[in-house]
Parts: sequence; structure tokens; C-alpha cells
Amino acid sequence: MTADDVDQAVRLAVGILQQAPPPAWEGKAGSLDWDCWETVEHLSDDLFSYAAQLGPRTPPLEGLVPFAWERRRPGGPANAIHADRAAGPAGLLQVLEASCALLTAMVRTTPPEVRAHHTFGVSDPEGFAAMGIVETLVHTHDLAEGLGLAWNPPADLCSRVLARLFPDAPASTDPWPTLLWATGRGELPGHPRLTTWRWYATPRS
Repeated sequence: MTADDVDQAVRLAVGILQQAPPPAWEGKAGSLDWDCWETVEHLSDDLFSYAAQLGPRTPPLEGLVPFAWERRRPGGPANAIHADRAAGPAGLLQVLEASCALLTAMVRTTPPEVRAHHTFGVSDPEGFAAMGIVETLVHTHDLAEGLGLAWNPPADLCSRVLARLFPDAPASTDPWPTLLWATGRGELPGHPRLTTWRWYATPRS
């Protein structure tokens, strides 16, 4: 997984999300408890935080870089990144693009041997790129459900993110439904639906 892959995922997501009418952003994002605006803030925060983990001269191996995360309402996402609602959906998507740019820059410039903490395993720049991609793909799925949009990301991107983060996922099924299944969002014939799930960020080699 590369910085270009992160950029592609977010570019495709923004292209779809730009089609949503402004009132739709207040609706719920798929099966999540957050509205669509909050979900993009959460996704932006994911990309930002993955970039931040790689940022210190000595990245932390046992915890997060201590930004102050806060909820704007009970049950909302705990973010360090929030978008100014006065800027409207266009401003919100600009925040997402900016967070993507931070992560792609860090993935491009961080030596591959660098490691940093993540809850699902100490990871390398490629792993943080993969995590940013899977967050983008599946949260855009949530958003597309809430906004009434069609979202079908490239099979190759889904296949490679599955191979990097979900080593136990079946390899013989269609990659996009398999990624939705692996993240608890869909059915997969021949496999029980997951009620709990995680990925494995530790470098494969």
C-alpha cells in the first residue's frame, strides 16, 4: 500500500460525496450512530492521527501522540479534527482532503523501517497507509448509504488492503463485499456475519 493508494481512495470518495445535497449531511451515516457530517470529521481525524503517529522524531510505540480528542455531543466521535459547519459540505470535504494530504506526505517521506503505535498492532508507514485506505473505503460506504449515493471502490485497492490488514479474510471471494464483511458491514456467502472484527497492522514480514 502506498501514498498514491491513499490519495486515490480519498479522491474517489470526495468525488462521490460532492454529489450529495446539503440537507442530506444531517442524516445518519448507514449503520453508524453518527450523522454524515460527523462521519467525515471522524474519517478526517483518522487520516490526521495516522499521519501524526509517524510524525515525532521518535514515534511512540506504546500509545498515541497526545492530541486532545473531544466529543461535540454525547455519542459523537471523539476527534481532534472538527470542521467549521459555517463552511458547509464543501469546506468539510476540504478538511478531508487536507488530512489525506498530511497522511500521504508522511507515508512518502517516512523511512519504511520506522514503527509507531496503533491499537491493532505497532505498524510501519505502509500499514498506516493501508489503515487510512480501509477507513476511507468503509466509511464512504457508510456515508453513501446515508446520502443515497452509489459507492463501489476499485477491486484491486480492496484486494490489496485485505491482504495487508486482514490476513484471515477469504481470498477467493469478491474483494469489495469481502472487505465489507471483514469490517462487520455485510454478508458473505459461506461465512458467518461478523459481530466483532479487527485488522492486523503489524508488518507482514
